[in-house]
Formats: sequence, C-alpha cells, structure tokens
Amino acid sequence: MSTTTTKGTGTTGTTGATRARRGGAGGPSAPRGVLRQARELTPEFAEGLGLTLAIAAATTIGKLAVPVAVQQTVDTGVLGPGGPDVGRVALLCSIAAALVLLTVFTAWVVNARLFRATEAGLASLRVRAFRHVHDLAVLTQSGERRGALVSRVTSDVDTISTFLQTGMLVLVLSLGQVVLATAVMFAYSWQLALVVIGCFVPLVLVRNKLQRPVAQAYAGVRVRMGELLAAISETVVGADVIRAHAASARSRRTVDAAVEAHRKQALKAQVATAATFSTGVLVSGLVVALVIVVGTLLGVAGDITLGRLLAFLFLAQLWVGPVQAATEVLNELQNALAGWRRVVELIETPVVVPEPRRERVQALPAGPVDVRVEDVAYTYPGTDKTVLSGVSLHLPAGSRTAVVGETGSGKTTLARLVTRLVDPVEGRVLLNGVDARDLPGRELHRRVVAVPQEGFLFDATVGENVRRGRPGATEADARAAFAELGLAEWLDGLPDGLDTPVGQRGERLSAGERQLVALARAHLADPDLLVLDEATSSVDPATEVRLQRALEGVLSGRTSVAIAHRLSTAEAADTVVVVDSGRVVEVGPAVELAHAGGPYSRLHAAWTAQHA
Repeated sequence: MSTTTTKGTGTTGTTGATRARRGGAGGPSAPRGVLRQARELTPEFAEGLGLTLAIAAATTIGKLAVPVAVQQTVDTGVLGPGGPDVGRVALLCSIAAALVLLTVFTAWVVNARLFRATEAGLASLRVRAFRHVHDLAVLTQSGERRGALVSRVTSDVDTISTFLQTGMLVLVLSLGQVVLATAVMFAYSWQLALVVIGCFVPLVLVRNKLQRPVAQAYAGVRVRMGELLAAISETVVGADVIRAHAASARSRRTVDAAVEAHRKQALKAQVATAATFSTGVLVSGLVVALVIVVGTLLGVAGDITLGRLLAFLFLAQLWVGPVQAATEVLNELQNALAGWRRVVELIETPVVVPEPRRERVQALPAGPVDVRVEDVAYTYPGTDKTVLSGVSLHLPAGSRTAVVGETGSGKTTLARLVTRLVDPVEGRVLLNGVDARDLPGRELHRRVVAVPQEGFLFDATVGENVRRGRPGATEADARAAFAELGLAEWLDGLPDGLDTPVGQRGERLSAGERQLVALARAHLADPDLLVLDEATSSVDPATEVRLQRALEGVLSGRTSVAIAHRLSTAEAADTVVVVDSGRVVEVGPAVELAHAGGPYSRLHAAWTAQHA
C-alpha cells in the first residue's frame, strides 16, 4: 500500500502551572503590558472607559470643595476685613455641601459603569479560558491536575475581579486626586507643596524593590491555591477509594500539607504587604508633622494665611491618603497580576489538535466511515517516548474491528488517533479519504463517537444524559434508544425511569448501569463510526448477553472499532488488529490468528486459561 507521510504538530508547550512552579511566571511583567494584553483578550474592559474616567475626574474635583471652602470661609468669611460675615459663611458651606452631594452621585455612577464593564470583561475571560480548556488535547489536560485547571477559571479570575471592582477604582480616583491636589497645593504654598512631595520621593525611588517580593509572594499564593483545590477535589472524587483502602489518614495529611503550604505562602505575602504598607504609614505621618511645623513658621513670617494653612492640611490629607491607599492597592495589584498571568498562561497553552484552516476545511462524505491509517507515528508531547511507530491499517466501511494487545501496547492511543483526540506526529488518518485534520471538530465528533470504558455521566437525570447524545432529542427519542438496545425493562426498573437522577459523575448508579446509559447515549447519537473501549466490561453477565444482542443491531450498517479486553469482543469482530510495543504485528480474522502461532495465539491461550 502506498502511503504519504505528513509531518504533524503533535507537541505541546509546558502548562502555565508548571512554568509557575519553576518560578517563571509568564506573561507581561509590567502593568502597562497587562493592560495592553487585557484590551486584546477582553475588549469589554475598555468599553465606555473614556466617559467613566471623565466622570471620575469630576468626582475628584468635587473632593477639593472642602479644603477650598475651608480656606475661603476662614479668610473671607470669618477673618475678613469687615469682621465675620455669617451670610458668606452660610453660602460657602451650602456650595461645599452641594458639591459633596454631587461627588457622591458621580462616585456611584463611576462604580456602576466600572462594575458593568469589568463583569462583562471577566465573563468573556472565563468563557474564553473555559473553552480553551476543552480545546486542549487529552494528554495536555492530563498533565495538569483538574483542581488546578478549575482554579484558573474560578479563583484566579476572582482575584482579577476583586482588584478591578475595588482596587482599580481607588487607583484611578487616587491618581486624579493627587494631580489636582498637587496643583492646588502649589497655588496655596509652593514651599509646603515641596515638603509634601519631598517626603514621598524616597518611597517612589524604592517602590520597585519593595514591590518585587510582594509580586513573587502573590504569584506563589496563586500556585498554592491551585494545588490546594486539586488536593481537595481529588479526595472528594476519590472518597470511596480512600475509604476502601483505609487511606483517610494519608489523604488528610495530603490535604493538610496543601492547606499549610497555602497558609505559609499567604502569610509570606501578607508580611511583605505589611512591610510596604507600614512604610507608607510612616511617611504619611511624617508629612502631616512637617506641614504643621513648616506651616506654622510660614504663618509667623506672614507668608501664609490661617485659612490657607488649614486648607493645606486638608489638601495634605487628600494627597497623602491616596498615595497611601495607592501603595496598598499596588500590593493588591500584585495578587491580581499573578492571577491574570495564570489565566493567560492557560489561554496561551498551545492547542495541539487545532481546527483546520478555512482553506483546508473539507466535509466528511456521508455513510459508514472508511478508515485508513497511513504510516502513523505518535510520541507523547514533551517526551521522547514513542507510543506508535509506522502503523498502517485499512478498516473498510461497515466493518467491525477489534484492537487487542497488552497494557501499554498503544491500542488506546490508536483509538484516540482515529477519533482525533490526538494528532499523529507523522503520517495521517483518513476518514472516507479525508485527512482527519481537515475536518471541523464539530462535524467530526458528530459522525465519530467514542464510548470509554467508564462512561461519564453528568449530574442530571438518565433521560437528560442520554439526550446529550443528539441536540434536540426528545424524551421519546431517549426511551426509544433504550428499547432498541433491549434495555426497556431495565429502564422501567429504575425508581423514576428516565427521570431518575444519576448524581455527580453518575454515582447513584452502579458502574454497569452507568455504562448502559453511556451506550444508549452513543446509540442516540447515531454515528457513522463508533469506537468502543470495551464498553461492556463493567456490565454483569446477564446484562452483557442482552447488550451483545442489542449491539448487533446497533453496529449494523456502521463502522466500529473496539478496544478489546475480552475474548468475546475479539471473536465477534470481522478483523482483529494486534498491537505490540507500538506496532501492528498481526491483522486478520480471530479464528485464523488464534491458530497462527503469533502474539494473538498467546493472548488467546491466556484468555482461554483464565476462563476455563
């Protein structure tokens, strides 16, 4: 058989969590780079941002009403040339009160607009990250613990949300407040303005050195949180196994260790934050003290009025407060940046089973699928371990094929290649003459359906799980699927029939019952190529006999490939493919191979001895 070898792209990059554990947090290191990246990934963040900033500026101007009113009230209303002017004092206080009320309203508007934009952006970010998780190859997903993946889409995004909806608003308003307060301070007393600014110059100069350990500490917090969620989720999902093996104490130690690691890292981050914040508090106190001392001296010298000095004290607070708050917010920013980098690292993890480019997209011809595997090789991503090498097969349309071999021989990988859960690094897989890499994923997985050895069920009813096999399927369709499989009597024996809840991961049903529901779901999907990973292995003998009869009708008219762990599955197939050490070593009918003296003969003898 002539074949064409095509180089694939069956490699993948290191996942974000792995890079973080190695100490190399990816993504932009500066907030400016993060903002640019945020606009690219989630443009919803920037929608209406200009108007929001304009309203925020108005809010900041309103805050200056109080110190200006104090200065005018004291200098022109209380200490004016003609003595105290009650009317002017009342007018100035009324204007100040109105501006304060206006500031409250504009602050509410800014919050509402900011919340709306950030929630839209965060929802888009969650959806994009979630979809990317499902676009990743099976082996790439397996390379990172499930809890850590969930952490990236949930808690890491939550840290971004917390900062955007609280810290960012404080940061924006503080910046505007500092700029305007600085201008007014210089208008009242350039000497005191220089005193205030001069106190914070050293703090600004060492800010990067102070922020670096905070950033590193919070990056560690996000990693430890992912590990904690992973440890907890494993103990919850594996509760039955833990109890069965009396491993509760060991599992508790694992979770306790993860909790303790997170506690220590969070404490380290808080200590670094406290050190930075305390520095800001010290400088703020120094500013107030110096303003009082220097301002008093200027007042004695006649260089500043009492009203201006009192107003300057308010302005100093309006200047110092935002600077101190900004210092604390910058610490929160490090936590948000750490979460952002982890989410971006997930989104930027290469998709090794990509959708075909538009110019290469082809349709899968209708009817049972003819499968050709041409000189295929597969190597685990990021390793030199070859799973399959030089594999060539032809599975005619409508045929039934059983793939057998010892554990680790590569038979499951071969099934993954046929269903395009992974792509070959060499060679190609043709379905009805079309390279599987040129088929859109949605069409491919509608026509090619796999039933794993352990059927996964969603936390819903039996009927809802079955109807997931075909969009738009009705309850009658689901019931008919069970009837066609000869499982109507079993279905009627359930407490609520199709409405019976299966629980999380189907835990309310036995392993065999879960597999029956998975088979009914696959039957309702009506695929042209059905891949079974010994789908009847968890079924009791009586149900297996009934299922085998039903499968005769289900498999009729379509191509099927079964990963065979039982002799009965291999003997019922038209063709048996024997895989050994990543190579196809035998192909032929089971009866002929059983007497050929090759690897299948040995497997056949071992199976026969086990069931004698």
